[in-house]
Amino acid sequence: MKLVWITDAQIVEGYTLYLTFNDGCRKIFDVSSLLNDGNPLYLPLKDIGVFSDMELDGWTVTWNNGTIDIAPEFLYQEGIPID
Repeated sequence: MKLVWITDAQIVEGYTLYLTFNDGCRKIFDVSSLLNDGNPLYLPLKDIGVFSDMELDGWTVTWNNGTIDIAPEFLYQEGIPID
């Protein structure tokens, strides 16, 4: 797999992210799929206020001052392509 990172991210509805990657590819990813898998790392994101405070760190999307993130490769592979 090629090296990918996120250049732009927006929350579009609920727990859904609209992502643009460094190769120009745009994808949608529903983070709620991670909130219900039992991984305690993502539990704080169930609070929509915490989720809404998403940031980009130059590589991927993060929350809680960078303590929560999702690998850009995962988002690229699992995201639904747009266009």
